[in-house]
Amino acid sequence: MTSSQQPNRRGGPGARRALRAAPLALDIRPVNPGMESGRYKPLTDAEVLKVHNAAIDVLENIGLADAIPTCLDALLPLGCTLSPEGRLLFPRSLIEHTLSIAARNFTLYGQDPKYDMQPSGKKVYFGTAGAAVYIVDPKTGEYRESVSQDAYDIARLVDQMEHIHFYQRTVVPRDLPDPAEMDINTCYLSVSGTTKHVGTSWVHPDHLDASLRMLHDIAGGEDKWRARPFVSQSNCFVVPPLKFATDACRCLETAVYGGMPVLLLSAGQAGATAPAALAGALVQETAEVLAGLAYVNALVPGHPAIFGTWSFVSDLRSGAMSGGSPEQAILSAASAQMAHFYDLTGGTSSGISDSKIPDAQAGAEKGYNHALVGNAGMNLIYESAGMHGSLLGFSLEGVVLDNDIVGAVQRTIKGIEVTDESLSVDTIRAAVIGGPGHYLGAKQTLDIMQTEYIYPAVGDRLSPKEWNEVGRPQIIDVAIAKVKQVLDNNFPSHIPEEVDAKIREYLPIALPRENMIHPALRSETATV
Repeated sequence: MTSSQQPNRRGGPGARRALRAAPLALDIRPVNPGMESGRYKPLTDAEVLKVHNAAIDVLENIGLADAIPTCLDALLPLGCTLSPEGRLLFPRSLIEHTLSIAARNFTLYGQDPKYDMQPSGKKVYFGTAGAAVYIVDPKTGEYRESVSQDAYDIARLVDQMEHIHFYQRTVVPRDLPDPAEMDINTCYLSVSGTTKHVGTSWVHPDHLDASLRMLHDIAGGEDKWRARPFVSQSNCFVVPPLKFATDACRCLETAVYGGMPVLLLSAGQAGATAPAALAGALVQETAEVLAGLAYVNALVPGHPAIFGTWSFVSDLRSGAMSGGSPEQAILSAASAQMAHFYDLTGGTSSGISDSKIPDAQAGAEKGYNHALVGNAGMNLIYESAGMHGSLLGFSLEGVVLDNDIVGAVQRTIKGIEVTDESLSVDTIRAAVIGGPGHYLGAKQTLDIMQTEYIYPAVGDRLSPKEWNEVGRPQIIDVAIAKVKQVLDNNFPSHIPEEVDAKIREYLPIALPRENMIHPALRSETATV
C-alpha cells in the first residue's frame, strides 16, 4: 500500500514527536489552569461541620492573644471582647457576618493578563512558595546559601513552566542581611522575573510602603495598580497556637489599605505548635484564619483575602517537620474542604519534600501530595515545585521535574470525558469489523493524541532499547540541561528600562541591571 493510501499515519515516530512538541492553543490543551476539581474528600459533610463548630468554640471561648491596638480598635466595636487573660474573643455572630461579606470570586492578576487567575469555587492553580535559605546542587547534594541572583533566576524559570501558574517567592536572598533591603529586593526580583501573579512577604510596614511605590511605578500609577494588583502579600499574622504576630499584623493592615490581596496564612505544625490529632490541628488552623478574615473585613469589608490554612505536620519520633508525609497530604486536602464549606478562595501547601535532593523519594512525596490536594479542589496550591529538605532547600532542577508532576496531576483532575463520541462504539466497530484490529492509525486516535493526552516535558518514556541507544540519559541531567536552556535565553523585559532606572534611583536594588539582560545585549547597553 502506498503512502497516499495511508493519510492518517501522519509520518513516523519522529514526526509525531515533533507534532506533540508544538505548542497548542489554550482551548485545546489537555490541561489548563483553573480546572474544576473536588472529587477527593477526606472528610464527610458532617465532619466538616464538626470542625467548623469546634473552631467557633475556640474563637468564642479561648480566643487569640497579643492583639495590637489597631486590631482592637477595629474588632472591639464589632462585638469582640477581651477575656480576663487579655485574649481577644470572637462571637459566632461576628464570624457569621464576616462570612456573609467576605470577598468571593475575585481575580488574582498577572502583569500579563493571560496569566490572570480566578481562584473561586473548586478551580485549581499550582504555584511556588517558601522561604528556603539554601540552593541544592542536583548532582552533589551540597547546600549553599541562596542569594539575590537565585531569586531572580527562579522567577524567570517559573515564568517558562507551563504547569506552574503563579510565582510566590521561594528563597531568602542571604546576601542582603538588612531586612528592608531583603524585602524590597525580593519583591523587585520577583516582579522582574515573571509576568505571572507574584506573592511575597514583608517584615515591616515601611518596607511594604516602599515596595508599593515601586509597584505603582511598574503598573503606571496607583490607580492602575489598584485596578489590577499583580502582587499579593503572604502574611503569617498568627504565631500558633492562637497568638497574633505584631509586625505581621501591621504589615497586614498596610497591605489591606494599599489595595494588595492578602494570603491569611496560619502554619501550625501538628504535634508541635498545633494538636497532634489531625482533626485538632485543622480546628486550630481554621479558627486562626477565621480570626484573620474577621480582622481584614473589619478594616476594609470585602477586601480580597485567601483562606490560608497551611497545616504542617511533625514526625512525632523527633518533632522535625515532615512536609512530604501522607498526613500532610490529608490535612491539606481537608483544608480545601473547609474553604469550600465557607465558599472562600482557599490556599494551602503541597509538594514539600523531606528529601534533600530531587530523587525518587522527592518524586513519590510530591506525587501523592499533589494528587490528593489537587483532586480535593484547593484553589491555590503553594510550594508545589522545587522545595526540598522540609522547606530549607530549593532546587531549580526540581522546578523542571515538578512541572511534569503538576501537569500529570492536572490530567487526573480533568478526569474522563464521557460523551456519545468518546464512548467510541463506532470507532470500535470500524477497528474490529473489517478493520486492522487496532487503533494506532484511527482518526480518533490522531485527533485526540494532543488534546486528551499529556506528555512529560523531561520525563523519559523511551523503550529500554532506545534508552540504551541514546546513552542512557538520567532525568536529572535532562532537568539540568533544561534549566540552563531557560536561564541562558529567558530575560524578561516587561518592565521598561526607564521605569527600572527610576526605581533604582530611590530604592537600593542590589542585582545589577546588566545581570538581567541577555548577554548578547549587555555590551550594547553598557555603551549606551
